[in-house]
Amino acid sequence: MTASDRPAQLDKLVNRFARISEPKRRYEQLLWYAKKLEAFPAEDKTEENKVPGCVSQVYVTANLTDDKVAFHGDSDAQITKGLLAMLIAALSGLSPTEIIQLTPDFIKETHLDVSLTPSRANGFYNIFKTMQKKALLLLAKEA
Repeated sequence: MTASDRPAQLDKLVNRFARISEPKRRYEQLLWYAKKLEAFPAEDKTEENKVPGCVSQVYVTANLTDDKVAFHGDSDAQITKGLLAMLIAALSGLSPTEIIQLTPDFIKETHLDVSLTPSRANGFYNIFKTMQKKALLLLAKEA
């Protein structure tokens, strides 16, 4: 998916990070996102909602309202929580089909990939893939 095909809210987020030239400022932006994340219910911290392949504990839930996906989540690590919050901001409000069609290429455009350790970059990818799987499950329930 090219930038011109990208949903507006994802494009806005990518551009916000792409404008930041210093890696330290990108981390500060991620931490800001982490602080903005809504509280996540303890009862949703289940194995079913856990993101596989992450060093930190990451949980994601997805609900469908008016054909749009609403994601919620939490992580025990602040940078990972920021990555999760960023993805929640970028993907919530999209249809399951829009989410499934996305590719993780946009992470390179944020320049976060150069700032992240390999395990965090892998975690970001795993969170993204888990969100896509949850969107696919919601789509399957609708069918």
